[in-house]
Amino acid sequence: MTLDVAAVKADFPLLGREVHGTPIVYLDSGATSQKPQAVLDAMNRYYETINANVHRGAYHIAELATTASEDARRSIGRFIGATDEHEVVFTKNATEAINLVAHAWGRANLTEGDVVLLSLLEHHANIVPWHQLAKERGIEVRWIPLTDDGCLDLDDLDRLLQDVKLVAVTAVSNVTGAIPPVRRLADAAHAVGALCLVDGSQYVPHLATDVADLGCDFLAFTGHKMCGPTGIGMLWGRRELLDAMPPFLGGGEMILDVRQDGFTPNEVPWRFEAGTPPIAEMIGIGAAVDYLEGLDMEAIRKHEVSLTNYALRTLDDRFGDDLLIHGPTDTAHRGGILSMCLREIHAHDLSQVLDQHGVCVRAGHHCAKPLMRELGVTSTSRASLYLYNDESDVDALGYALEEAARFFDF
Repeated sequence: MTLDVAAVKADFPLLGREVHGTPIVYLDSGATSQKPQAVLDAMNRYYETINANVHRGAYHIAELATTASEDARRSIGRFIGATDEHEVVFTKNATEAINLVAHAWGRANLTEGDVVLLSLLEHHANIVPWHQLAKERGIEVRWIPLTDDGCLDLDDLDRLLQDVKLVAVTAVSNVTGAIPPVRRLADAAHAVGALCLVDGSQYVPHLATDVADLGCDFLAFTGHKMCGPTGIGMLWGRRELLDAMPPFLGGGEMILDVRQDGFTPNEVPWRFEAGTPPIAEMIGIGAAVDYLEGLDMEAIRKHEVSLTNYALRTLDDRFGDDLLIHGPTDTAHRGGILSMCLREIHAHDLSQVLDQHGVCVRAGHHCAKPLMRELGVTSTSRASLYLYNDESDVDALGYALEEAARFFDF
């Protein structure tokens, strides 16, 4: 199956607008993706026709709302290859999903002297919760180093795994685009009796995902990077692990009973979904999954590999050594993320010039300061490609970079 990018682009209303009198070129899907009309319509339909709370009302539209939200859970489970839809927990984003594991599983299972193994590719969302737990419990946070091209250096993996109880690793770096060998890391973790948590925020929207193939025990990902709304994230976990974990937040919905002397938590997954959930967002992410499945994830990945190759080749032809793009050059092992430094131009200055030409890129440390220090930079300008981008968008980026070089007089 081949992706018809022109038809796909037409599905996204925002991509039809102009910025500064120029057609918008949106290259910041690594921060948040645009939303197709189908997702916007599904959320509006909920508010217009079945707006009611879920799991509580016995009246007609409340039952319809409950069914629609639980259908979304079922769709998510199917999308990632889960065998049990109740292994999917809704959170507000991937950050909360990782925090859920750190504070529910971590507090119940980690004690002083235990080790959590991270990589230097991690987003702050997969660093800070473990630092918090280290300060609280006296655990050690250990790091997998990098190779020169921004991939994981696993030469010393056996030593790094000593006393490790959890390996927590990204499936795609949001800075270098590197795709670590998650299955190898998960198998190595299991061989020493440890678990494996995967941050799939930059993976699930772009590659066909099967939790069995990944071999992980937990998978965290987020809706707003996969054509869905903000305010909705997901945690998948093996059922036996979730069943053994205490609740993360307390309140309504997450209980079976409350007494003066205590409470009994609800069944999985609802024990982790305290309070009224983001119902419209659950329905929206369900519609986003339907949209992505309709395009075919293999076709999306094939398109992005081709487009990333085009970008790396044409930008190198245009700028040579003046433009540094971090990460591996082999697109079989990277996503469509291009973190760039154009000579000594500051990333924020560069992004502002690009914006004048309608090109939207991210500038900053990308919530990955340990990685920035490892790369020897304070910030980069990051262009991130997705299913609605094509070669004309890459050409527009190249033209805008040339204009920036002229503006800064080199």
